[in-house]
Amino acid sequence: MGRPRRRFGQHFLTNPRLLDRIAAALDPAPGDLVLEIGPGQGALTEALLRRGARVTAIEIDRDLIPVVRDRFPQVQVVEGDALRLDWNEVVAPASPGAYLLSGNIPYNITSPLLDKALTPPRPRRIVFLVQKEVADRVTARPNTSEYGALTVGVQAVAHAERLFSIPAGAFHPPPRVDSAVIRLVPRADPLVPDALVGSFRRMVTGLFSFRRKQLIRGLRELTGWPAERVALLLQLLGLDPSHRPEVLAPAEFAALHHRLVDEGWRAG
Repeated sequence: MGRPRRRFGQHFLTNPRLLDRIAAALDPAPGDLVLEIGPGQGALTEALLRRGARVTAIEIDRDLIPVVRDRFPQVQVVEGDALRLDWNEVVAPASPGAYLLSGNIPYNITSPLLDKALTPPRPRRIVFLVQKEVADRVTARPNTSEYGALTVGVQAVAHAERLFSIPAGAFHPPPRVDSAVIRLVPRADPLVPDALVGSFRRMVTGLFSFRRKQLIRGLRELTGWPAERVALLLQLLGLDPSHRPEVLAPAEFAALHHRLVDEGWRAG
């Protein structure tokens, strides 16, 4: 069996009960295609196969690829970096987005993997095992300390749930933090059109970089517009100019972005 490698951020989960709960959260129907990111030694792969899923896996560690192939000849294992590969090409001939996505995600690349997972065409359903802190941020509510740009970016295009926690001691080797399982279900009608998601994220990130500033001040610095113009825009949206960004719900950020774009603002 392959050994965990620090440079790949590997922490293997082998508890059958927990692995079955993760597979159940993804809920593949018999015959559903699941793309698994980083199968490692194939523990989650086995739980998915028991539910009748067809599994295609992406693994960066070439020493682990024969381990998975030997255990599960029916699984297609693709060697490569999940951040660089085109997932929709990997799962072909399935139609774009017609697959489920799961994995025990390395902590050092969680944010870019979430970003890639929610880039259209999106999977039908996503279940990731992530650092507990990230799970708290992804599923946070407005006006809490965990709520931020990551929260808004995810919730604008997907429904996010934090399902259950997994202690560090359940892994080999144990990470320094606890983990949690999240489920993301892409919205049928995203709050922001796909073509404008990049601009929306830049706006949200820009405003949260002024987190302690009032909304009117942050928008002035973001847009370069005079105070009067920004104040009128906020009034039209029914937003309090003295509020700070963390008070706004994802739908309010989306409405604000829509108005900014209509007024001629373009993200730099």
